[in-house]
Amino acid sequence: MTEFTQQAPYWSAPLARRPVDSTVTVPGSKSVTNRALVLAALASEPGWLRRPLRSRDTLLMAAALRTLGVEIEETVSSASGGAAGEAWRVVPAPLRGEARVDVGNAGTVMRFLPPVATLAEGAVHFDGDPRSHERPLHGVIDALRALGARIEDDGRGALPLTVHGTGSLTGGPVEVDASSSSQFVSALLLAGARFNEGVEVRHVGHTLPSLPHIRMTVEMLRAAGARVDAPEDGGEPRVWRVSPGALLGRDLTVEPDLSNAQPFLAAALVTGGRVTVPDWPTSTTQAGDALREIFTAMGGSCQWDERGLTFTGSGRVRGIDIDLGEVGELTPGIAAVAALADSESTLRGVAHLRLHETDRLAALVKEINGLGGDVTETEDGLRIRPRPLHGGDFHSYQDHRLATAGAVLGLVVEGVRVEDIATTGKTLPDFPDLWQRMLDGPDARD
Repeated sequence: MTEFTQQAPYWSAPLARRPVDSTVTVPGSKSVTNRALVLAALASEPGWLRRPLRSRDTLLMAAALRTLGVEIEETVSSASGGAAGEAWRVVPAPLRGEARVDVGNAGTVMRFLPPVATLAEGAVHFDGDPRSHERPLHGVIDALRALGARIEDDGRGALPLTVHGTGSLTGGPVEVDASSSSQFVSALLLAGARFNEGVEVRHVGHTLPSLPHIRMTVEMLRAAGARVDAPEDGGEPRVWRVSPGALLGRDLTVEPDLSNAQPFLAAALVTGGRVTVPDWPTSTTQAGDALREIFTAMGGSCQWDERGLTFTGSGRVRGIDIDLGEVGELTPGIAAVAALADSESTLRGVAHLRLHETDRLAALVKEINGLGGDVTETEDGLRIRPRPLHGGDFHSYQDHRLATAGAVLGLVVEGVRVEDIATTGKTLPDFPDLWQRMLDGPDARD
């Protein structure tokens, strides 16, 4: 298992002395890796994950599944591709209880695994970092109780909690308010094929953020052999159905994490340079694919060729007025770029970011304004009026996307110091090294 070592409290963000010109191989998708681990653990036969992401969130997921009895073998395979040819072989087993799961601050672990734990024999206790106690879990907890599960959380609707598994769950129809996180829906769908009656999830809230992540869940379930009815296929709006049945073991190669490509594409945009990301998929459900359109609207251009996706900055950064409700995770990086633009930006539809790894909206206001910016919080987002920025300390709040946003600002603002850059290890291991190699020139590679 990877060790995450303590780094210096502040990291001096390197200044770009010239437009960047580099190829950066982005590690695999966290969203795909953790969904694939859950589906493989619930399958009826062994499966493979090739080129998985090794980060804090995915290692926490793997460790949790091992605690429940699943065998996950880490190997190096010449057939798997990638720099190290790494692959994980997942061997399902009857899930055991009397287990303790550390979720860290990983939303996918704290939300995807309680439904899985209902299928274990015995109690499964969930706990994590202090911030994890503040993140909402009521959607999953209430839905599982409605489906017949016994869960103890002392009425918090949050961690810590204990799921008393009985080896099975009846399943069936359930209502859930997923306004604060689309992961509530994905969590129920991922385990739904193993419920005796499957599951029918009806979203009853006003808004539903991050829909691409639910579409990713649906596509991965279907690829594993599940029958899924979804709204985008002409089904009932805001209702998803997963029929009961066996899941197949798969041989899956994990796509690059397109959201983690954001700071590198942003570097090309704000420096007027060029960055190529190999293996960018031509078709994907990842939210990060929206960066091609968003950053083009902010002043860049992109093209595909045999090398991958190349994004080129024009030397000008334009403001943008955009609803980011479906791709909220991109907000910190877009806010950093907008703070360097030549006109005002309005980012809308992201009120739910107040409940992420930190209150991302309040944090962005405080940290960008601390460097001389003019950012105000709106009811559902941010208004950003560009002003000349100066150096200073940029706090990350143990939030990986805040840390990379600070790095983007540091490319063109001298003297930016990012607190706790090691927090990027949550989804993007070795970020400081990747960042420096991007700045060093065209041969920077993972």
